[in-house]
Amino acid sequence: MENFLFGAAYYDEYMPYDRLEQDIAMMKEANINVVRIAESTWSTLEIREGEYNFYHIDRVIDAMEKANIDVIIGTPTYAIPSWLAKKDKDILARTKNGDGLYGGRQNMDITNKTFLYYAEKIIRVLIEHTANRKGVIGFQIDNETKHYGTAGTHVQQLFKEYLIEKFDTVEALNKEFGFSYWSNSIGSWDDLPDVRGTINASYACEFEKFQRQLVSEYLAWQASIVREYKREDQFITHNLDFEWKKFGASIAQDGYSYGVQPDVNHYEAAKCLTIAGTDIYHMTQDELTGAEIAFGGDLIRSLKQDNYLVLETEAQAFKNWVPYPGQLRLQAFSHIASGAIGVMYWNWHSIHNSYETYWKGLLSHDLKSNPTYEESKVIGRELKELKNELMHIKKINKVAVLVSNEALTSLKWFPIDKDLTYNDVVRWMYDSLYKLNIECDVIFTESDDFEQYETIIVPALYSVSETVLNRLLQFVKNGGALIASFKTGVSDEHVTVYHDDQPHILNECFGVTYNQFVEPKNVTISGIAPDKDTNIKYWMELLKPNNAEVMASYNHKYWGNYAAITKNSYGKGKAIYIGCYTSEEVLQEVYKLAFKEYNLGHNIQKERWPIIIRKGIGKDGKQLYFYMNYSSDEREVICPYDKVIDLLSGDTYKVGERIFLKDWDVRILKEAD
Repeated sequence: MENFLFGAAYYDEYMPYDRLEQDIAMMKEANINVVRIAESTWSTLEIREGEYNFYHIDRVIDAMEKANIDVIIGTPTYAIPSWLAKKDKDILARTKNGDGLYGGRQNMDITNKTFLYYAEKIIRVLIEHTANRKGVIGFQIDNETKHYGTAGTHVQQLFKEYLIEKFDTVEALNKEFGFSYWSNSIGSWDDLPDVRGTINASYACEFEKFQRQLVSEYLAWQASIVREYKREDQFITHNLDFEWKKFGASIAQDGYSYGVQPDVNHYEAAKCLTIAGTDIYHMTQDELTGAEIAFGGDLIRSLKQDNYLVLETEAQAFKNWVPYPGQLRLQAFSHIASGAIGVMYWNWHSIHNSYETYWKGLLSHDLKSNPTYEESKVIGRELKELKNELMHIKKINKVAVLVSNEALTSLKWFPIDKDLTYNDVVRWMYDSLYKLNIECDVIFTESDDFEQYETIIVPALYSVSETVLNRLLQFVKNGGALIASFKTGVSDEHVTVYHDDQPHILNECFGVTYNQFVEPKNVTISGIAPDKDTNIKYWMELLKPNNAEVMASYNHKYWGNYAAITKNSYGKGKAIYIGCYTSEEVLQEVYKLAFKEYNLGHNIQKERWPIIIRKGIGKDGKQLYFYMNYSSDEREVICPYDKVIDLLSGDTYKVGERIFLKDWDVRILKEAD
């Protein structure tokens, strides 16, 4: 891929009138060079079984080729036509909430043979029809795929076969899952209970792991079909998304991309892709911090340790997402600073009816120019001018945040607190790094190489195998720095609590144990950051140091003899254990002390959020520094580099000189000769 992809989803099928030529003219004005089509329109492509209509596909590809705008084709399998739903009563997913009803999207059983038969047909017909087109540069398989809670008879039969292969005997399963509790033990495989009614966390969490495996297999199946037709120069991608932070009844308008996706193992799902892709939505206006852009980008980039595509992000969307002047541009360069080589908006136009009517695109319902579209023209011009500088930026980070689908699932069963989820802890530890301008990768417990990092941050790794724990122990022994939070090393991979000293295995490197935990009430900590907010909430473990040095203790009449945060030397490395939930300010102080003591000071920038600094290496080997102002106020920073040039303005700076950033502004500084 030679050009940075800047574009939007485009649905000719949804337009209130024929305006393709006018849309293309406006796209060219904005230097948009790619559109994504087809992923939502199976019923238009095949209105009746076997009756294919490629009118909209062909006319868009023809027009885009003529305009030199590339096209990404999406397989249209995530929203089925009504005739298909009537083919088989089991096509719609049966979940813990009952039988599915037709009308929405993403409501099918992705293992159903009837669905798969017709899905394969439409995939083959569509890809064969479009793969030879010059302007088609790649394919997106499905759309934000998940398992949709599918748990019908067929899925549970597949799960039974999975359990038989994994455990061999019912006796082994009974023991591993603790089925003796409340008479859940089974005498034969045919006695397996309906998983939707289980009270056994081991059984339920294993089923969710199995459901995530179904997603990976389903995407790999689609990718294998596409590979039969695609050219060597065409890519396969998918728009992986995240758990949403939900505030109100409407997840669309009251939520945003937040944390690790519970219904997909991104690490496994991405294996079938030639380039990872993602959808990232975030708060805007006064709530724009850039943290969601950074977190999502760091996680998706780390899946393949390579550049990635942002296949969907917001343009205007809702009333609380309409960007202030400068924010759309800042957001675009924030994606690039994390390693994106494509930024695409959902969507080009605002839809005039149905469910997403008020999820507005670059154009509003009048389909005319507006301030957001006008700002996209600035972005498009700058990306076109800087494509040789911004393509394939290489990111090399020595810090990683370690995440786990198994820990997420198990902590749904055994919550830390009603107001503190696994992803809250992930974002607490990630965001504190982000605001200190300590860049990191986001890796999974399945990731191959821990040793490429100097520091690994571990949020609430509750359910984890001894294999992973021993890898982390060896990481510290070999010289790495490990910083872990409470609720780490508690249970095995089947959610059975380890019956020795906690944190299991890692107490050896942390030099600390505990066997009691309490809810903090009117508790502060002392020994660290006395000028910060030292209140703790939600959770506290009563830590008993063995060899560890106490960094912070509890201020409390009865809990004051216990440690709150400890550090320890082990082998050639260091290990910090944080036994309570602190303010971000305190956690940042822990990070700063750790990075200074462990000689990782090169990761610590003088500047703090709202000035965010992200760095990377350009194609020519020169260092790039993205300086971004996430603030409505003008900011001033002092240049720390010998000599740099701002790629956006052409201004040059030397060490000690002042650099001004307007509100919501960005500078891209490049090492100069």
